[in-house]
Amino acid sequence: MDDKNVGNQETTLGRPGGLVWIKSFRLKTLPLALSNTIMGSALAASEDKFRWLVFVLAALTTILLQIMSNMANDYGDFVNGKDTAERIGPERMVQSGRISPKTMLRGIAIVGVFTAFSGLSLILIGTAGIDIKNILIFGALGLAAIAAAIKYTVGKNPYGYRGLGDIFVFVFFGLVGVIGTYFLHTQTFSWDLLLPASAMGLLSTGVLNMNNLRDYEADKNAGKRTIVVAMGTQKAVYYHLFLVVGAILLAVIYTLINYKSPWQWLVLLSFPVLFQNLKTVFTYKNSIELYPELGKLAMGTLIFAISFGLGLII
Repeated sequence: MDDKNVGNQETTLGRPGGLVWIKSFRLKTLPLALSNTIMGSALAASEDKFRWLVFVLAALTTILLQIMSNMANDYGDFVNGKDTAERIGPERMVQSGRISPKTMLRGIAIVGVFTAFSGLSLILIGTAGIDIKNILIFGALGLAAIAAAIKYTVGKNPYGYRGLGDIFVFVFFGLVGVIGTYFLHTQTFSWDLLLPASAMGLLSTGVLNMNNLRDYEADKNAGKRTIVVAMGTQKAVYYHLFLVVGAILLAVIYTLINYKSPWQWLVLLSFPVLFQNLKTVFTYKNSIELYPELGKLAMGTLIFAISFGLGLII
């Protein structure tokens, strides 16, 4: 879309309304952002080291980070010519003309400021009284998370078009999200935390894989090289199996290693949702069938985190 058309659209439509902005946030993905905060906080609560302010700020920061990533993806896919009419997923606000590219950029910047403020507050509160080195480490991680959220599809060489999006999601919505939240509650670390943190990372990556499976044809034709485009849909289905089953196995292993109560098996309540997702992935005939699965798996990941966490706390 050229600048002249954008200008005409803004004259016709005026400023985007609140509902349009809310659509750009992609609310169905937000349960995923909450999941790693809930997991990390539950692990801390199981040791009687839970802090409400840390939980609230961590949840707010991860939600804002997810929203910023979604908005940047909306903007980046459009300006890089990757959003086409072939897409099956939800309507994109820039591609549809509901929000102009310049206006979306301003929105991303505003959310970025709120994310930085929330993240900085979280770091200062969570690292109070400990070595300055830890503050600097968390500050660097926060800046890296913001940069990664934007660079996914924005810029001259976005890593999301080179099959690296899965790594970003695993690291920031798994390892950093869970272990970072736990540390800000407790100011401690143990190596077995890598198990539940990796489980969350795998499920979060599974949500991205659902998105890429759904958009395979459109991404391939637009030159967007996701993991699914690189390996093909048949192998991507088995990759999805690895992600979901891997998360389940890691949760079971952690439970066995740290077994204290039968309540810890509450996590089993989330497994039917995850297995139903696998069934759909292995039996779908048309990509349109995968459209609702992204939201379902995001919600399944949230149920996984809540049930796992409750089992630790009860």
